[in-house]
Amino acid sequence: MLPGNTNNKLSELDSILRDLRSFVVGFSGGLDSSFLIHRAQMLKRPKFIAVTIHTAFVPEREIREALEFSSIHKINHRVLEISIPDEIRNNPAGRCYLCKKVLFSAIVEYAQKNGFRYIVDGTNADDKNEYRPGLRALSEMKIRSPLAEAGLTKAEIRQLAQDAGLAIWDKPAMACLLTRIPYDSEISEGKLKMIEKAEDYLFEKGFPGTRVRIHGDIARIECIPGYLSQLVNDPEKDSIVTYLKKIGFRYVSLDLEGYRTGSMNSNNLE
Repeated sequence: MLPGNTNNKLSELDSILRDLRSFVVGFSGGLDSSFLIHRAQMLKRPKFIAVTIHTAFVPEREIREALEFSSIHKINHRVLEISIPDEIRNNPAGRCYLCKKVLFSAIVEYAQKNGFRYIVDGTNADDKNEYRPGLRALSEMKIRSPLAEAGLTKAEIRQLAQDAGLAIWDKPAMACLLTRIPYDSEISEGKLKMIEKAEDYLFEKGFPGTRVRIHGDIARIECIPGYLSQLVNDPEKDSIVTYLKKIGFRYVSLDLEGYRTGSMNSNNLE
């Protein structure tokens, strides 16, 4: 049974979605935006569509899962293809702000061409308390964030998704692949594919949510809590090292601090 406060927040979310009437949801395939479009579908909104941006720095697994979720839950869904924006080719410190501007500009254009009044995203109440430069871009573009407006936290969304029987309720967070590359480093599709293949392999080996940060020809693996000692003692550890070297890394290291948001930032701000 949900706490009364969470139920009140859910009611507020429903009210917000009803008032929007016509909207596009920027759908990443993650937990938050998945729960958001599922709730909108439950309310039988007369006009909404989920739009996913497909670009080289979004893992293919995320696109597949977004397509699968939309199909299972009969969500009206569209994928827009976008190349790597020139503004972030060298992975500048302001990449998250610039990236959000470019990606949501494409969604805004789609909404305008197809007669949708609002654009919303899956930002939650916890996100508002963290340093996320991309949120400034969303604010400037007047993107609505119904989950955050209703005060729903990540933990509450996860519980609501589980109660709703959504298979993605325990899905780990998945930031875009640019966060695996140091600032002021040239971005290439080859480098992004290396990172994606490495993380996919670790996912298949039982380490979901693990990050592979790239430093030249070095792979620095960051595990989420509980996986560090498991990976060190895994009998397939050597096969993981072999695979990462096969796809292009020369050295494979394990970060003893484990996964932490913004570890590629000199000031640890993102």
